[in-house]
Amino acid sequence: MKKCATLNLRINPVIKQQAEDVLKQLGIPMSTAIDMYLRQISLTGGIPFAMSLPKAPAAFNTDKMTPDELHAALKAGYDDYEGGNVKDASSAFADFRDRHK
Repeated sequence: MKKCATLNLRINPVIKQQAEDVLKQLGIPMSTAIDMYLRQISLTGGIPFAMSLPKAPAAFNTDKMTPDELHAALKAGYDDYEGGNVKDASSAFADFRDRHK
């Protein structure tokens, strides 16, 4: 089948680079990977992988905690705060991104 359609996308440059790095190791050009993805959508009639919201770990799911467990978790958090064992959100997210590159 002749390729003649153009697809223009605006995506996060970091995600694009990460994908390109993986695809380069696989020897697959980005255009071929996008073509494969679109073909799978056509073949499966939907997104070709499971999509769901992340589930909260049981340790942080207050619906599954006893009142004593909830109290202990809140106290541990408060003790961390009082002891100065805290980090602002932007630093925490930056550290997370660095660890999960």
